[in-house]
Amino acid sequence: MFPEEAIHFLNAGPEKLIVDGTVGGGGHTRRILASGALTLGLDQDNDALAYARDRIEPSGCERIALIRSNFRHLRELLDECRIDGVDGILVDLGVSSYQIDTPDRGFSFRGDGPLDMRMDTSGACTAADLVNTLPEVELADIIYRYGEERGSRRIARAIVERRTAMPFRTTKDLADCIERVKPRRGKKTHPATQTFQALRIAVNDELGALEKLLEDSVACLRPGGRLVVITFHSLEDRIVKRFIRSHSTAEIDRPEWPAPKPNPEYSFSTVLRKALSPSSEEISVNPRARSARLRVAERLID
Repeated sequence: MFPEEAIHFLNAGPEKLIVDGTVGGGGHTRRILASGALTLGLDQDNDALAYARDRIEPSGCERIALIRSNFRHLRELLDECRIDGVDGILVDLGVSSYQIDTPDRGFSFRGDGPLDMRMDTSGACTAADLVNTLPEVELADIIYRYGEERGSRRIARAIVERRTAMPFRTTKDLADCIERVKPRRGKKTHPATQTFQALRIAVNDELGALEKLLEDSVACLRPGGRLVVITFHSLEDRIVKRFIRSHSTAEIDRPEWPAPKPNPEYSFSTVLRKALSPSSEEISVNPRARSARLRVAERLID
């Protein structure tokens, strides 16, 4: 998403070190390399890295290192490599087209597959583990909190009742169960969409990883370095928006204080006043881009 805009706002160029925290299909990574920048590419999905290596490494070179890792570990990786800072960090959140379109990964109910949803296939917990073992209250809480699903209690109750007879194994099995208690009634969006989103976020601790990266970006970015984040749903976007706002405010004030005080978290300046939305042209080519939002902040120069 945002193929040109992301690279523009990263200020990528020769002699700069840029981190692509979500290599995916390698689209952004190739553009970062084309700018002349040194590139550190991370992805927790081994399939994504293998695909990226085939498309990038044969052509390109000594200026890139691809590492299997969740971007939440960026600070530790930089410490291990004795890198004192980077000039840009890009993360393109959400599920890649490859993951969605591969039934065996279990991210989508469009094609029947195992109820997996792990981005890192070495992870211990799958979506099947959650729906087959969690207490009803915990399951409903996940579906409501991460899927913003108003029918979370009804859906959780139906899942628990069904699994007593037979555990859930496949994406279609779960989607059919949800549709029975939440009929589509002519709507284009499948009634299981929000529940699948919630389970995916929980399985991969996506919001926890994002919060860790944002906090660590303060230490990882060199002065003048850019943080560029592409989100795909409101939960992610709110976290990024709140972080940028709290870290780009020089002073904080409260009614009970006689005067404003310096903000101890002040470490960024806001590059974009509002989130950037995809162009109509990009949406026409890739309808999945419709909900994408891009936000940018720049590390203050001490």
